[in-house]
Amino acid sequence: MSKSIQTPGQTTGVHVRPELLTVADTVARDKGIDRNEVLEAMEQAIQRAGRSKYGHEHDIRAHIDRSTGEITLARYIEVVSPENLENEFTQMTPDKAQRKKANVEVGEFIVDPLPPIDFGRIAAQTAKQVIVQKVRDAERKRQYSEYKDRIGEVVNGTVKRIEFGNVIVDLGRGEALMRRDETIPREHFNNGDRVRAIIMDVREEPRGPQIFLSRTHPEFMSKLFAQEVPEIYDGIIEIKAAARDPGSRAKIAVLSNDSSIDPVGPCIGMRGSRVQAVVGELQGEKIDIIQWSQDPATFIVNALAPAEVVKVVLDEEKNTIEVVVPDDQLSLAIGRRGQNVRLASQLSGWNIDILTEAEESERRQQEFNSRTKMIIDALDVDDVIAHLLVTEGFTSIEEVAFVPLEELADIEGFDEDVAEELRERARNYLERREEELNEKRRSLGVADDLFEVEGVNAELAVMLGEQGVKTRDDLADLAADELMEMAPSAKLNLDQANDIIMAARAHWFASEEGGEGAGEA
Repeated sequence: MSKSIQTPGQTTGVHVRPELLTVADTVARDKGIDRNEVLEAMEQAIQRAGRSKYGHEHDIRAHIDRSTGEITLARYIEVVSPENLENEFTQMTPDKAQRKKANVEVGEFIVDPLPPIDFGRIAAQTAKQVIVQKVRDAERKRQYSEYKDRIGEVVNGTVKRIEFGNVIVDLGRGEALMRRDETIPREHFNNGDRVRAIIMDVREEPRGPQIFLSRTHPEFMSKLFAQEVPEIYDGIIEIKAAARDPGSRAKIAVLSNDSSIDPVGPCIGMRGSRVQAVVGELQGEKIDIIQWSQDPATFIVNALAPAEVVKVVLDEEKNTIEVVVPDDQLSLAIGRRGQNVRLASQLSGWNIDILTEAEESERRQQEFNSRTKMIIDALDVDDVIAHLLVTEGFTSIEEVAFVPLEELADIEGFDEDVAEELRERARNYLERREEELNEKRRSLGVADDLFEVEGVNAELAVMLGEQGVKTRDDLADLAADELMEMAPSAKLNLDQANDIIMAARAHWFASEEGGEGAGEA
């Protein structure tokens, strides 16, 4: 551990200034920062003034006694071995140090006390700048530590100023920024206005910590309900989801953890008092309060209220739900500029397609006709048999080829002989199609190694070959969305596309592991 050795026979640079402690106490109290940080800022200011007077190349240090206000100023010189001497102003070899102090060792400091500084105008101004900057830095550090754990909290503040549409809000213990796009449309603020918002983010930036507020985020509406509805605050009612079109309309889904309490009623309040308090804060935004359900179909029917829903069809692979409504309910279900269906989609997390009963009937008829034609062409049967198969739910030739014989025979009007004949025709058709696709694949120059990748069939191999993807490495270089775009009729979802591409890349990783093993051997 290094020691400090004061050279004898010199005047100690001591100056007693008890008023410094009073100033430090006042600044610390007013700014809400630590007294010691203010005194350290003062020490740095005195050090800077000392270096301006005695030379910036010297290691000059100042110390303020925390109990008396006594200021000590001194020059420090480190004792180092000759081979480590780099700076003759701040370092000294042992033989020279011996002239100042006997028995000095490497690692110790020679301390030369300096006389107190008489602050001139420039030195005083420099010292003031240092103190102000250090106090500001300490204040920012305190502000960040105070607000970093308050993200998601609703705060009240006063508008301090408006800059290019962005609102600077005084929170009392700090300043926050609410960007123009985080304010409710047509909302206007003036200096001195009271404002309530949610803390969305607190970030440390070069210019200091920044607190970002929002009045448009769905979480702000949820927090307002928690303040107005005691059952939400107590956890009896839970807000499961919220979606907003700020300033216009919103939907909130609630669930009761107590089966004897209806979740919607308490959120509305007596004569709508509770919901109106939230509506008033959100500049008249209309709010639909919906009962949450674990069943997606039921939840989406609730979310599309006030529109009536006749039927829903879920496609979990595509995360899409098809909703059928009466013809006269279509505009109500979609809402003005698609607002109702958009908010329901945000609330539920599902992509929602809305059809009228007439549209749904027409589409079903088209699907029925196209499947009937496919079966007639592939199996060379009359339309009566094709109609029966489609009516029973057969959607592809593969289903007919590999369905258990008894299932086909159970169809009204069929017997085992008819069922066996249909299966045989279906299998023959699939074999012929496979041969044709393989022939086309080879004529396109698609390599066998691509065809052997798990998940790639002859049909997909032909589609890829037509797009110029002809080897396993070509396929491995694709992204999942590119593969889906190249083969739309394959109807791959994102997970399936990723699995195929990872299977195509498997040999890359196998060769890397083999190379590492060979190197280790």
